[in-house]
Amino acid sequence: MSDLLPPSRAAAAPQPEEAAPALRVLDCPNWIYLLREFEALYRYGSAGGSKAIRGHRKRVRDRLSAVIAANAEITPRPPQTKPVTAHFARALDLGERAAMQGMARALREVREDLTWEYGYERVPKALARKYAYCEILGPQGPVQADTLVLGFVLFAPGTTYPQHSHHDIEESYISVAGAWSENNAAVYAPGSLILNTSGHEHRITTGEMDPCLLAYAWTGSRARLAAPGMKLTATRGARKG
Repeated sequence: MSDLLPPSRAAAAPQPEEAAPALRVLDCPNWIYLLREFEALYRYGSAGGSKAIRGHRKRVRDRLSAVIAANAEITPRPPQTKPVTAHFARALDLGERAAMQGMARALREVREDLTWEYGYERVPKALARKYAYCEILGPQGPVQADTLVLGFVLFAPGTTYPQHSHHDIEESYISVAGAWSENNAAVYAPGSLILNTSGHEHRITTGEMDPCLLAYAWTGSRARLAAPGMKLTATRGARKG
């Protein structure tokens, strides 16, 4: 008697599993709605007569439009909090009451998927309790892009973010919630846009009563955005600008 099973009962050879298709931004409504809030800000907001700001806004929206048109890949990152994220709910509440309510509401929908981090190898202990940022689009993802970075910075009440600059990176902040000042030049309210050109030294302080939430955009070369080399400047007077 043969020990072989009939062909109909023979074990089927295991088939290799097909790789799951990459997740794309148009498959994720919450992410695409948040990106469209950025796109609207940089398309319809005023440049205040500044050619430099007008040019920056165009670079941001053109690069963002290209990312959306290409249906960029999404690479989920492990959610992560920092001490300052205890103030995040309050910042969103404030944002939803003011000029940036659309952005605040869209951000609330992805709040459980954000990776908050510091970006510096060494962070002063006091700052580590009062500051963090999350990238939503860029080389780190989750929305993949290599010529543009978008994200948010969160500050606790009464924060001093030390002097620093970004070499070969052009940066803008748009205020979502809270009051803040850069280089003691003015007090900025929700909806305000501030442009920091490459190498511009800047220091941020925030109001004492409420947290401050800023959206930011970086433009630069692929190499620089992939490795921005963030460093705090040695203590000295901030350059006015």
